[in-house]
Amino acid sequence: MFFLGFLVLINLTSFILFGIDKSKAEKKKWRIAEAYLLGISFFGGSIGSLIGMVIFKHKLSKKKFYIGVPCFLMLNKFIELIVFNSIR
Repeated sequence: MFFLGFLVLINLTSFILFGIDKSKAEKKKWRIAEAYLLGISFFGGSIGSLIGMVIFKHKLSKKKFYIGVPCFLMLNKFIELIVFNSIR
């Protein structure tokens, strides 16, 4: 149950961060570091990141995002499969 809560929280956070970064980009303000956005995707927030990329139309032209985030999603799903199967 803890793991599921973690996944919901990190994906919600990553989605919100993509929205904040897009808003700041449009206003030419200080931005969230790309390494941070990719890091939160790697550590479980890939679904939120991918949804944020599409909804906010943000980072879609950057290769490290349009290739990296889907790769992180596959990695995250593999890890989730292992974790959820070991809990049963």
